[in-house]
Amino acid sequence: MARILIAEDEPDIRELVAFTLRFAGHEVTTSANGEEAYHSALQIIPDLILMDVRMPKMTGYDACRAMKAEAILKDIPVVFLSAKGQDSEIQTGLDAGAEEYLLKPFAPDQLTERVKVILSKFGK
Repeated sequence: MARILIAEDEPDIRELVAFTLRFAGHEVTTSANGEEAYHSALQIIPDLILMDVRMPKMTGYDACRAMKAEAILKDIPVVFLSAKGQDSEIQTGLDAGAEEYLLKPFAPDQLTERVKVILSKFGK
């Protein structure tokens, strides 16, 4: 299936999302902060990036902007996973280049369905 990069600083959430997507058949790489996610993305060139907004070292917004500035990464869809659901937060995420903004908490089947839809939209 798809190669997915997950950037989430909360270990429990990171592992739950990774487990859910691996169970759905995807190859998953995880990172604990935005800076690590940026470097991992350059190395593995994922099909999809799922990223928390509030992370140490580099926010999800900053990591997304940095990824979108790289020719090799600019067309990879980024989805923010966040508990911050204010319109301004969502707009900031979309302005940074995200394809979608999913609010936590979400059910594992909701996540796998959204991932499937986004990947098919991008021909993966």
